[in-house]
Amino acid sequence: MNRAASEPALLVWIDTLTERLGKALAWLVLVMMLVQFLVVVLRYLFNFNSIPMQESVMYMHAVLFLLAASYTLKHDGHVRVDIFYRGFSPRTQAWVDLLGTLFLLLPFMAFVVFSSLGYVGKSWAILEGSPDNGGIPGVFLLKTLIPAFAVLMIVQGIAEIIRKALIISGRLPPATEHDHSEEPI
Repeated sequence: MNRAASEPALLVWIDTLTERLGKALAWLVLVMMLVQFLVVVLRYLFNFNSIPMQESVMYMHAVLFLLAASYTLKHDGHVRVDIFYRGFSPRTQAWVDLLGTLFLLLPFMAFVVFSSLGYVGKSWAILEGSPDNGGIPGVFLLKTLIPAFAVLMIVQGIAEIIRKALIISGRLPPATEHDHSEEPI
């Protein structure tokens, strides 16, 4: 039986969104490396320093780290202490993941959203820019990544709740390593 055919439409939609975002952001790693390489070459070979280029690397790193976190969650790539977890049955693992998502991930991400709104709103109100002369005038955009990160994590958390509930109920087989690493879009 095709795994995707047995999944609810909402789960497929969220997973597809997360997968596409993650794969698009992967290209940012290449761009970030090229810009950083260029910064180093210009600085040490030509004694030329560019604040916008240096800041752009920081911005790209923030975008990658914050917006790809939901992709990492989807692929079960976040760090955890799994001394006991790895010995559990797939159904027990699904229970642990479900409860962790409900009682840890979602409340914490909701806290991040609500506690960052004032911070981000103040930054938008003044269109906060770089503290360095000639820097990128978009710190307000950078700060907007904080609630965006939390919202994406909440959305993927909902997908994980659906998936784990289906595994617990026996309506969906537990994912194998292959299922997580090569899901079709």
